[in-house]
Amino acid sequence: MDHRPLPMSALASVNDGSEKSIRKQWREILDRIEEVEPRIKALAVGPDGEPAESASARRDRVELELDALFRTYPDEADRSGRPPLFAVPIGVKDIFSASGFPTRAGSRLPADLFLLPEATSVSRLRNAGGIIIGKTVTTEFAYFAPGPTTNPWKQDHTPGGSSSGSAASVSAGFASVALGTQTIGSINRPASFCGVVEFKPSFGRVPTDGVFPCSVSADHVGILAADVATAAAAAAVLVERWNPATSHPGSHHHLVLADDAYAAQADGEIRGALSEVAERLGDGWDVEKAEIFSSIESLNEVHRSMVAREFADVHRDWIASYKELYAPQSRELAAQGERVTDATHSAVIAGRMELRSQLDAMMREAGVLAILTPSAPGAAPAGLDVTGSPLLNLPWTYAGMPTVTLPIAVNRNGLPLGLQLVGRFGEDEGLLAMAAELEATIAFA
Repeated sequence: MDHRPLPMSALASVNDGSEKSIRKQWREILDRIEEVEPRIKALAVGPDGEPAESASARRDRVELELDALFRTYPDEADRSGRPPLFAVPIGVKDIFSASGFPTRAGSRLPADLFLLPEATSVSRLRNAGGIIIGKTVTTEFAYFAPGPTTNPWKQDHTPGGSSSGSAASVSAGFASVALGTQTIGSINRPASFCGVVEFKPSFGRVPTDGVFPCSVSADHVGILAADVATAAAAAAVLVERWNPATSHPGSHHHLVLADDAYAAQADGEIRGALSEVAERLGDGWDVEKAEIFSSIESLNEVHRSMVAREFADVHRDWIASYKELYAPQSRELAAQGERVTDATHSAVIAGRMELRSQLDAMMREAGVLAILTPSAPGAAPAGLDVTGSPLLNLPWTYAGMPTVTLPIAVNRNGLPLGLQLVGRFGEDEGLLAMAAELEATIAFA
């Protein structure tokens, strides 16, 4: 299919577009959804498998929301007074509560179990002028049981998970920005597989209220977007204490390219593509290979135990009542969690801060602004019954560090490959600014 990720700058609302042109662009977006969605299946459906919102209902709703925006901001000559995401199409992962849209968390459980006040993250995007295209598909409870979404690049390959619908909706040109969550690799991996940009802020910098939890100690709210500029515009709205004054990392960038047991979890194809990018970087970029993790297996295991225990805590009572409605993957995770003791869980929680402190000290001592790694073990795997491995994202999620995923190449099978840029904890603004420079240098098309 024709891939048209929709950067915010492509919208007339951001530059010098008139009301007429904005409405025209929205009609084109809605036409595209009607044409492509039956193949991509990025938008959430009801328990009967039918769309949660009909095409005509979506058109009517969007028209009313555009009417309201133009009534509130009628002066086309003073577009600087418009909110920063004026008329920008937004996708919302179906574990976020959003007024007017049912939440089912990708499950077969009754929708009234998921009734929560609207998520702060959703409200912030709406208050900034964003218009929701719809709820996007998530794997069941944001874990590993896949939904129906396909990869826009090749429909017989996974889009990744758990933010599968959000990544696919951006990749297919339905949305400029889509909300996702990450507990292990649920934003990075779909971004890499679908050839879009990802930004996962430092843990805690985006509120998680109104978001159905998977693992409260690991859940991050993040963004999938068409390009870094669009991700940055959304981040400025979403992220607590966003400070543009700290977004300039300087003219010289010292990066480390992970070359260790951790990076060896990726295949040669994506590691080769990443090395080629590092070698192409010119003046202003200093990239050296280094060992970050001498061993990775124990880290992978402790993070999984934390997620399993906290998943079991969330679902214990519901599994007792609705066990047969749970996918096998979810039941298995909950069962694993029941075997994790309080002492083990406490130790794992403490380990997050220890790892974060170690990585931060290493980066500061070496003057490293960011770590370069593969964003996934490779290109999107064939088949829709798996979502791919999140192990390249796991350490940074466990430590709560900010990440950006950028598409860097298309492999011989026509599937995108991505790099992962990992920043120091709390230095999200600088990481995104650096990512914008790297994006321009890579010039992925």
